[in-house]
Amino acid sequence: MSRAYSTVDPYEDDFHVDDELVFPGADDPRTRIMPVGNDEPGAAEVEILPPPSQLQPSAGALQIAAPVSSSHGGHAFNPVGDMQAGAESALGQVNVPRIGIHIFAERSDTFESAQRAAGDRRLSRASTTVRMGGLQTALTAYSHEATPSLIIVESMTSAAQMIAELDELAEQCDAGTKVVVIGAANDIALYRELIRRGVSEYLVAPVQPMQLISAIGSLYNDPAAPFVGRTIAFVGARGGVGASTVAHNTAYAISERLSAQTVIVDFDLPFGTAGLDFNQDPVQGVADALNEPERLDPVLLDRMMVRCTDRLSLFAAPASLDSDWDVSPEAIEEVATRIRGTAPFVVLDLPHQWNAWMRRMMITADEVVVVATPDLASLRNAKNMIDLARAARPNDAPPRLVLNQVGVPGRPEIPIKEFGNALGLPPCLVMPFDAKLFGQAANNGQMILEIGSKSKPAEGFAHLAQVVSKREILALPAPTKAAAKPSVLSKIFKR
Repeated sequence: MSRAYSTVDPYEDDFHVDDELVFPGADDPRTRIMPVGNDEPGAAEVEILPPPSQLQPSAGALQIAAPVSSSHGGHAFNPVGDMQAGAESALGQVNVPRIGIHIFAERSDTFESAQRAAGDRRLSRASTTVRMGGLQTALTAYSHEATPSLIIVESMTSAAQMIAELDELAEQCDAGTKVVVIGAANDIALYRELIRRGVSEYLVAPVQPMQLISAIGSLYNDPAAPFVGRTIAFVGARGGVGASTVAHNTAYAISERLSAQTVIVDFDLPFGTAGLDFNQDPVQGVADALNEPERLDPVLLDRMMVRCTDRLSLFAAPASLDSDWDVSPEAIEEVATRIRGTAPFVVLDLPHQWNAWMRRMMITADEVVVVATPDLASLRNAKNMIDLARAARPNDAPPRLVLNQVGVPGRPEIPIKEFGNALGLPPCLVMPFDAKLFGQAANNGQMILEIGSKSKPAEGFAHLAQVVSKREILALPAPTKAAAKPSVLSKIFKR
């Protein structure tokens, strides 16, 4: 079916409920993706827009320059390294245990990449030390100190001298120490000789942070271990912005439109709404898992989760005030880690609160989505969250911004253009206010795609699912008519 869409500025000041949804690009904040009028599913036109700082804001607009980064740092170009770094950045599924890592860099750009890698969330459990020097410095250091679990050394010398120095280093290494070498020669014969002598990996300079992280992760990945799913954390800039609604509908869109197994984890223990939104009343859930995280195994996890559809499962919150829910960050992290092995996509519905485990969950997620409404409190809080995420996740893409409940009749709102300029981040989705549609879905315990599959909000959630999952929607299956369910209100009063 052919459809025509009008051109929409992602920073349009005047928003109307009847306007088309705004879909800036998934990977480049300067792109916008607009469906085109043809019969091919998923077809789109991509237009490159100027950076937010170059757009002309209205008078009195808040302006913050968008950060500019360079993937090469002004040094030599390594196309293979860039491709590998980009792929690993997209996957974000490296799991490094609690080990000691010493990195000896000879080049200044290697030293900078090593420092950025050491501060990455994927190496948060490891203790990493970066030193300038190289192989000779490592030989001097380990003549009077013990070697860690992993040593990464850089040597720009000839192959013969490098091998001789590595043989000397091998005599100083403790049993079980792994060694990764960074060199200048892209030589397969040298690589084979280093591997034959016990070197774990050989990288060609210049190296990118994600290359180092990928190389370290590959040394400790267990082939027999289950896969690790992609975690997508949704957090509201303030209470009442609809972050849970956006999270649940996006998870449903991932499972239905992308046909991918998905798990929703509701971490708002006293006031979680995932059970209500899906019209479920599970006996067990997140609270039971947090009480005894060490007992969790695939069988027990499957029993604790309630299956909403063939591809969507729910780890519901108790939504009870019978306990103070003082849960340790270690228990939260352990449960989240085990749940990641149950499905390719794990959607984390995080509450609007701030403590150690909340900070940890937001920083370590593979994708972070900040949901805000166009008001001053949301703007302030969203800026604090996005600035924190940018500082703590230097090798990841910035968080996604969703502007929700836009166009409430009679409510003064900050224009979308000013909101994006203030954050240095354009919204990836602008969701119009639709009280009737969202109210009907909430009262029926259904998702927007179930009761309004052709509505603009449904189209928006499908787009957001594609953005955060980094998958293409190849075909849109015809929506199946949901079977009649008992009323949500009847379940509440039954309790």
